Amino acid sequence: MALLEVEQLSVRFTRRDGPPVQAVDDVSFALEAGRTLGIVGESGSGKSQTVLALLGLLASNATVGGKARYEGQDLLVMHRRALNTLRGNRIAIVFQDPMTSLNPFLTIERQMTEPLQLHRKMSRREARKRAIEALERVHIPDAARRIGMYPHEFSGGMRQRVTIAMALVTEPRILIADEPTTALDVTVQAQIVDLLRELNRERDTAIILITHDMGVVAGLCDDVMVMYAGRTVEQASAAQLFASPTHPYTIGLMNALPRLDDAGDAPLVTIAGNPPMPGEAPAGCAFAKRCPYAQDRCTGTRPTLQAWGGQSGSLRACHRPVAVIAEEIR
Repeated sequence: MALLEVEQLSVRFTRRDGPPVQAVDDVSFALEAGRTLGIVGESGSGKSQTVLALLGLLASNATVGGKARYEGQDLLVMHRRALNTLRGNRIAIVFQDPMTSLNPFLTIERQMTEPLQLHRKMSRREARKRAIEALERVHIPDAARRIGMYPHEFSGGMRQRVTIAMALVTEPRILIADEPTTALDVTVQAQIVDLLRELNRERDTAIILITHDMGVVAGLCDDVMVMYAGRTVEQASAAQLFASPTHPYTIGLMNALPRLDDAGDAPLVTIAGNPPMPGEAPAGCAFAKRCPYAQDRCTGTRPTLQAWGGQSGSLRACHRPVAVIAEEIR
């Protein structure tokens, strides 16, 4: 049985100056213990809104539909008090900007011990000991001394490690990492990915990784869900997706990656055009205007997410048959 089951999740924002914005539309996925799901796509594709909806952290003008069962409990209809017992406890999140997610006026100790005292009813001394252990687990040197420091006294990479330690201090069953390597140099990115992989293996923690970096996905994820304009366009195991992507948007993302075996003189391939503006609702496929394989029916009828003849659990939303696209790519 899956640890988390999301069915037909939708998120809509009302606006005073225009039509409602459908940020997430009919998204479904399942997450098992010990596995890592990567959610990828361009900015504005609905990745972050998907997980914020699960935790009840959306803006007040949002309307959420669907179901999201965690251990049989629907998070979307759960009372806020009950949800508070899960957030930061059984389900934790690492935000993409550690400087804004950490309180600059409080020490790291205060910020890390509070959830332990709240959720686990620990004494201050017990909570401090657990917090130091969490910092050591994410390889913060001299943790016993540095726990008394403020966020601005840490480098960007160290602050990100602190936010991961804060998320893991209560030993959650699910860790949500929202762009955890953004704005970090390549070396620190690799260290963060290694750290998440280590925690996933040692603690059997399920991870949802939100990113636009396909390289990070390749190094960490078991399964991948590709989102575009608020909808899932392809879903498969990471091995299947990287070996043979089947949706034109996924193919475009893959082609935009630099290759190690390239001589260096070929320009990077980009996806032409831009994603739909907020509030736009194309009648057909949202990617049709940017798709090199689009036909007339693509602009008139929206494709449904369906299984295809790949590995078990492989889904795609495209009118063009997989074999036809594979032939055109060649």
